[in-house]
Amino acid sequence: MTDKLHIGDYAYSSWSLRGWLLYHRFDIPCRVAVVDFNQTDSVAAQLALPPARTVPCAAFATGGLAWDSLALAEELASRHPDAGLLPQEPDVRAIARSLAAEMHSGFSTLRGLCPMNLRLAYSGVPVPEALAADLARIEELWAFALARSGGPWLCGAYSVADAFYAPVAARIAGYNLPVGETSAAYVARHLADPAFRRFRAMGLVHGATLDRYAQDHATRPWPGPPPEPAEPVAAGPSVNDRCPYSGQAVRHYLRFRGRTWGVCNAFCRDKTVADPTAWPRFIAMVEAAQ
Repeated sequence: MTDKLHIGDYAYSSWSLRGWLLYHRFDIPCRVAVVDFNQTDSVAAQLALPPARTVPCAAFATGGLAWDSLALAEELASRHPDAGLLPQEPDVRAIARSLAAEMHSGFSTLRGLCPMNLRLAYSGVPVPEALAADLARIEELWAFALARSGGPWLCGAYSVADAFYAPVAARIAGYNLPVGETSAAYVARHLADPAFRRFRAMGLVHGATLDRYAQDHATRPWPGPPPEPAEPVAAGPSVNDRCPYSGQAVRHYLRFRGRTWGVCNAFCRDKTVADPTAWPRFIAMVEAAQ
């Protein structure tokens, strides 16, 4: 048995991105269930895990439950002390905890004016005084942590703090918000991170487009690394006969680097087409066959 992580729509749920990264960036096994923000039933009703009513929500294999992202981070760090969620050095660990806690409770203007939307990127977004204040505080925190740790992530190695600020990086990038060179480099590091890219790839192909998250700004291409070209195809034969993700027989196909590859279902195909090199099992199969 493994934990079951309940999340919201990949493209729009910033808290879900945090929860998903807490598992996948630290190689903690889990099954994922997606709550549909487009359903009339509430999140609480879809979860059916009282008293939880928000995502992310983790149902642990032991029978326990964590329905708050900060609580989930602390609980996973406690249950998996060797996974590296928190730094080993006490003073750096205190910084990581403080960074995550401030993100958890703050930056309401950034959240309200710039809801996370991994399907769109904008230009010409106005920056009122309250939003500028949020950005200034974020830059202060990032500069302090990066100077203290030496980078490349906030506390040296990737930690809980980075998982919590990944959606902030997505907002800064997606809304083309003005930040200095150090912060821009940190944002770019998130956009290039394979785990972040995998989450975004799923957000591009899973679920409906929710117009209520769209903003009245000019759009522009997503500022992250452009994915290597791939396309779905109707039929095989494929180089492989087993899906690199599940090990099951292939039933759906895609074209990549001039050859046809098979996967077990349409979602596996579509998420791979969205960003082929973000998926270690797929790209390892491709490179082994070349």
